[in-house]
Amino acid sequence: MGITVNGIDIDDALIEQELPHHQQAANPLKQSVHEVVLRTVLLQEVGRLGIEGSDDDARIEALLAREVRVPEADLAACETYYRNHPRQFTRGELVEARHILFQVTPSVPLELVRGTAEAILEAIKAEPARFGELAAQYSNCSSGAVGGSLGQLARGACVPEFDDVLFRLGAGELAGNLVETRFGLHILEVVRRIDGVVLPFDAVRSQIADYLGTAAWQRGVHQYLQILVGRARIEGITLEGSQSPLVQ
Repeated sequence: MGITVNGIDIDDALIEQELPHHQQAANPLKQSVHEVVLRTVLLQEVGRLGIEGSDDDARIEALLAREVRVPEADLAACETYYRNHPRQFTRGELVEARHILFQVTPSVPLELVRGTAEAILEAIKAEPARFGELAAQYSNCSSGAVGGSLGQLARGACVPEFDDVLFRLGAGELAGNLVETRFGLHILEVVRRIDGVVLPFDAVRSQIADYLGTAAWQRGVHQYLQILVGRARIEGITLEGSQSPLVQ
């Protein structure tokens, strides 16, 4: 592929070996190339510093442990995070909800589906009592047979984009706009809420410290990679940043 790192050619075979690990990426080939280039940069730095280890992974780990130093999360940082993210530490929170799903398929233009969904949403806003009737008539979800009812849902039970809206609505509140998910377009209403209990700080302090420490470590590695990439002579590709799964 004509890619070199500090004058050393990147073998296409290395990229082919890396490719199976990135099949879920938006662009598997591009991600694989970036991964191999970053790994090469790290191993060249390992060699320059004379770092030893049982294999390449161990040597890279030793390099990062030596070069990336981040402070531990102190009590004040943990308390601040706890105060600012109460929902993250709430347990037992439930919502009873109902929805109408308008499934998007290749055979039906998205604009047509969206137009129908928006018209039904406006009809429900005008006459809320019709929700069940319209769910039975239009929903592409089996819940339409029971008025769109999804029963009681815990946080995290649904896909993130749905969950995010679901737990921001109050009891009896209808989402003002369509909710878009990988399944299609939804009209969503929360029927009832059961408030959870926020865990005490002492019960989650170590969890918060671990999270903040990991986040700081990832930022530190990212910055270190940026320095190495900026210092390296890389030809044949332009790296769009230096974050890599191999060091996360």
